[in-house]
Amino acid sequence: MGSPSPPFPPLCLYVAVAMNTQLVKSRIAIMTMVGIALSLALPPPPSAAENGATMPQETRPRVLNGIDVLRAQDFAPLAGKRVGLITNHTGRAVDGASTIDLLFQAEACTLVALFSPEHGIRGVADERVDSSIDAATGLPVHSLYGKTRRPTPEMLRGIDALVFDIQDVGARFYTYITTMAYAMESAARAGIPFYVLDRPNPIGGVKVEGPMLDADKASFTGYMPLPVRHGMTVGELARYFNAEKKLGARLEVIPMNGWRRAQMFWDTGQTWVNPSPNMRSVTAAILYPGVCLLEATNVSVGRGTDAPFEFVGAPWIEPGRFAAQLTARLREAGVGGVAVVPVQFTPTASKHKGALCGGVNLIPTDPEKLDSVALGLEMGATLHRLYPKTFEVDGVLSLLGNAAAMRTLKGGATPKAADWEKNLDFLHFIAARRKVLIYNS
Repeated sequence: MGSPSPPFPPLCLYVAVAMNTQLVKSRIAIMTMVGIALSLALPPPPSAAENGATMPQETRPRVLNGIDVLRAQDFAPLAGKRVGLITNHTGRAVDGASTIDLLFQAEACTLVALFSPEHGIRGVADERVDSSIDAATGLPVHSLYGKTRRPTPEMLRGIDALVFDIQDVGARFYTYITTMAYAMESAARAGIPFYVLDRPNPIGGVKVEGPMLDADKASFTGYMPLPVRHGMTVGELARYFNAEKKLGARLEVIPMNGWRRAQMFWDTGQTWVNPSPNMRSVTAAILYPGVCLLEATNVSVGRGTDAPFEFVGAPWIEPGRFAAQLTARLREAGVGGVAVVPVQFTPTASKHKGALCGGVNLIPTDPEKLDSVALGLEMGATLHRLYPKTFEVDGVLSLLGNAAAMRTLKGGATPKAADWEKNLDFLHFIAARRKVLIYNS
């Protein structure tokens, strides 16, 4: 097992990390950075000393991503192939080198096309994204969040292999994993291999939380039945999708080096890069599987504030009353690891834009103890009890995706793990998940 997680990092650390995740704006700067990086041996984790050690011990990342492993292999798995790359700004090596640049410069293969997910190739769009041309490489960027959400036969013409390299956050409804699954389906139909360059699950690979998605509720925010928090990496999810959906994809996962299931993102030694505009910290990622369950209701989940998913509120909520009731419910339910603080905030965008909202600030105090999905369900139950005529509880079903749990919630009780952990679909998931795990410690 990995080393135990440190105490929860202070807010100032997240601010510091966020300030260092801006995209490199100059092509010259990128090329200079890559040139320097390629002149150095890769920084090895404890289990990869054979790769050489050139970085100071205190700054050396402990986990190498799939792109780092592929680069160490001189891109041999892609030798002779014309490559289509599904990526965004999170596709980068541990030294900051862009996966786009690394594949574009690789002599072993030829990068011929780019594919972008929701939020676009640079991860800054919060709306539909059009296809375009990448200014740095001159390559076409096919949007998978525009007119189509799947690679079309025309997009795949002249491509010998599809490669996926995007950072996930560990929740069923984060759409990058559905983009991956749709692309796997297209690759299987086209008869071309699909490569996943694996990355850490930033909220760990041990915990599985929340009910299964009902099969009839599959959508872009829920590709197939999974719990809300699945506890897998993108590489493991690709193996799961391929096996359980019988996609027939010629799948190859380039695994990480040095990752352990119990590790949170701060255990990896890597730099946090915001995966999407509102996923601005590891704190947000930890809270997201639960807080986002309220996204389709009439409360703000903090979009348009400086800490999305850390604030929940609405103009009609009394902050002190909500905080007190929620704290009592969490204590009674045994949900620990989080502090609830009454607040007022005014979102500058999204739901309740410009309106003063009463609500709560959620502060994880011990991520190891926090069941974020249980937190989200308790918030929904508390709001339904306090404001039965105002809170639009039916919206919870949109991302919860489980009719039985929704009936329990609307009936005045909080859905509990015991309600779904004995379900046959959940038990099947646990057994099937075990078979596709790549990292077993």
